[in-house]
Amino acid sequence: MNKAELSMAKKDEYSRHAEEYDIKAEKRETRFGVNYKWIALSNTTLGVLIATIDSSILIISLPAIFNGLGVNPLTPGNITLLLWLLVGYIITSSVTVVTIGRLSDMFGRVKLYNLGFLVFAICSTLLWISTYLVHGTEGVITLVVIRLFQGLGGAFLFANGTAILTDAFPHNERGKALGINQIAGVSGSLIGLVLGGILAAIDWHLVFLVSVPISVFGTLWAYFALHELATIKKNQKLDVLGNAAFAVGLTVILASLIYSLLPYGSSSAGWTDPWVIGGLAIGIFMLVAFAYIEKKSKDPMFRLELFKIPTFSLGNLSLFLSGMARGGLQFVLIIWLQGIWLPLHGVNFINTPFQAGIDMTPLILGFLVAGPLFGTLSDKYGSRLFSTLGMLIGVAGFIALLFLPVNFNFYVFAPIIFLLGIGQGMFAAPNTAAVMNSVPPETRGATAGMRSTLMNVSFMFSLVIFFSLLVLGVSTDLSGALYHGLVAQNVSSSVAVGISKLPPTTVLFAALLGYNPMESLLPQSVLSSLPATNRDAILGTSFFPTLISGPFVNGLHIVFYIGAVFAMIAAIASAVTRREKLGTGKGK
Repeated sequence: MNKAELSMAKKDEYSRHAEEYDIKAEKRETRFGVNYKWIALSNTTLGVLIATIDSSILIISLPAIFNGLGVNPLTPGNITLLLWLLVGYIITSSVTVVTIGRLSDMFGRVKLYNLGFLVFAICSTLLWISTYLVHGTEGVITLVVIRLFQGLGGAFLFANGTAILTDAFPHNERGKALGINQIAGVSGSLIGLVLGGILAAIDWHLVFLVSVPISVFGTLWAYFALHELATIKKNQKLDVLGNAAFAVGLTVILASLIYSLLPYGSSSAGWTDPWVIGGLAIGIFMLVAFAYIEKKSKDPMFRLELFKIPTFSLGNLSLFLSGMARGGLQFVLIIWLQGIWLPLHGVNFINTPFQAGIDMTPLILGFLVAGPLFGTLSDKYGSRLFSTLGMLIGVAGFIALLFLPVNFNFYVFAPIIFLLGIGQGMFAAPNTAAVMNSVPPETRGATAGMRSTLMNVSFMFSLVIFFSLLVLGVSTDLSGALYHGLVAQNVSSSVAVGISKLPPTTVLFAALLGYNPMESLLPQSVLSSLPATNRDAILGTSFFPTLISGPFVNGLHIVFYIGAVFAMIAAIASAVTRREKLGTGKGK
């Protein structure tokens, strides 16, 4: 038998297994109750929703948290802690989720999902308690460490939720189910922004308390209500060497990306830092080694031959690129709103985080409207049309943002970000359903884990690339703008020169956190010696955003151009994807 015949035989075997799998799922659903698939959907949706809310809930609430702990986040040493508090959760999830997906294929998806909910609930409780017990820098470090373990619990939920749904629903209903689940996941990261701002405005401790009762309830519900539908093959072994190579490689790369955001020497970013360069080189080498190990392993962590399936490979490529377009955009819009637009409209800096979350709601609504709708339609009409149109809408949204002035009209801004939400919602569910339907049933856990890794890694890459481009654009004119603006307010030339050397990264973090750095940058003796008019102007809501708005636009336009390019390539990848027969990788 030649290679073509072997390949065809393997695909026919995948198809047979997939059909048998759906028949077994329907029989087991009858055994556990006709509503079991909806129980699976509601519980896994709750799991992914709380996991993604916690991935972003700190972004807008960080000023209140640092103030509550008595720590200034903008001092050089604390900026590193700020970054780890923001992305440590995502790094842990990214590094472990594929391994967890593989383990779930070996030992049971529901068991590991339940374990994940339990870990998440314990860490949520510890986070809330620690805010009362530990303060100062030690308090921030404690939060960072617990958040790393909470990210592990989130990885269990991410890796198994999609696989449990794919097991519970027949293939002709998966688009609808995955649409609801995926939109809960994507919109959860946006809901976290608003929720964090609201809770921080009431009491910053509530930011950590909110997930405790939800995760405890979800843990108990999952334990008593979910049942294993997957057929677990016996005598499977874990590829320890491959898992280790993947974990080390991805960890080193993501950690290097974090430190690339910090200034190094005279450079505004850390790309020339030998530790960053060395870390990226080591990480890439380890991932190449991982691919080699997987090809030789009898029980690989992930079956690389799945990339020979066009729907699988192109679908995951478009997923990664769509994440690249979306992830950094979220941060850029928050910086734009908190650091410039809201202060220019008279909102006090202390209130900008909360208001920015409210102003981002059109983006959330777009996701909520489009996700379930087009997930359902993809069950009937296929995924390619909707996923392609979704990314093309994303391209149009990025181009539309290019034409907005820095001090835009909100009634023009809101429809544009709503359009971007529609595009991402139109893409997410059909793309997920197509990829999950294209793989053999016994690999769904590992496949779901890999897709979660791609989503998290794309978010990290997007954040680093967009933020670096923003820093590059801002750095061209920032020094001159700061100097001339301060001198115009009667600040002495010598003092203005010192402040004009402020790193662009610090300026952007101040904007992200809703801080006016002028109050801490200018010595109190200088402020007290200024005329009241000048002092009030410098400490007011419009001085700082007016100074940085010109340089900020330079970086903003670069970001939107790159985002449009990512979305366009994702659209092309979606458009050339063939429609697959269930579980075969065989186009028709």
